[in-house]
Amino acid sequence: MQIFARHRAVILKLCSALLVFGAWEIAGRVPVSFAFPTFFESMAAFWALIVDGTLFTAYADTLKPLVVGVLISAFLGIGIGLWAGLNRAFDWLVSPIFVVMQTAPLVALIPLLVMVYGIGLTSKVFVVCIMAMPVIVLNTAGAVRNTPASLIEMGRSFLGTRRDIILKITLPSASPVIFAGLRLGISAGFIGAVLAELKITPTGIGDIISYSRSVADYPSMYAAIASIIVLAVVFLNLLERLEKILFKGTYKTVVED
Repeated sequence: MQIFARHRAVILKLCSALLVFGAWEIAGRVPVSFAFPTFFESMAAFWALIVDGTLFTAYADTLKPLVVGVLISAFLGIGIGLWAGLNRAFDWLVSPIFVVMQTAPLVALIPLLVMVYGIGLTSKVFVVCIMAMPVIVLNTAGAVRNTPASLIEMGRSFLGTRRDIILKITLPSASPVIFAGLRLGISAGFIGAVLAELKITPTGIGDIISYSRSVADYPSMYAAIASIIVLAVVFLNLLERLEKILFKGTYKTVVED
């Protein structure tokens, strides 16, 4: 029991994975569709893509717009969000824009991006930014606006300047929520990068998915999709660990009887 309590999170994640993979294998053997391979068939295709280097070559292309788009979204998104959270007039001006960006059907916007920027890297970076930046901006602005008023009043009572209050009270208080918004934005960026490759021009991992579907190589198609999920989960778990290290004092340990 002590071992289970110590490694509870890992054990539950493994049980969840086994449940999903088991259901996948059963659904493929029934089968629910001729286009739905079993889990082991998909993993065999996944291994084949790794051995021949196809997967690594594909991700070399896929990660370019993803990394560039996420960096732009993080830098501009946090900056705009901070400004919006600190300035009510600027918030009224820009927040509706990002709300519309978050709710607009991205697939309908992609043809407009292609018309303006072509089918190269620029269009794909814009798709990633459209997916990632609204999440980062709105979370950052909300975190700054929701800084406890008692802390701000305390800073003023100690004759703190506006700059002191922003740097020493507002930002430390909002940082955990800002980082969580960044994590969500990166998750949305993954979706945008793959969507751009499927809808703009088939390159990278999107090319594997499109080609495998066209030749009815469904195990390879599902292997490519699974690789995206695995990469996103690993990356987001690393960010979650970093978040817990950076903001250790904000997490409360739950003690069970």
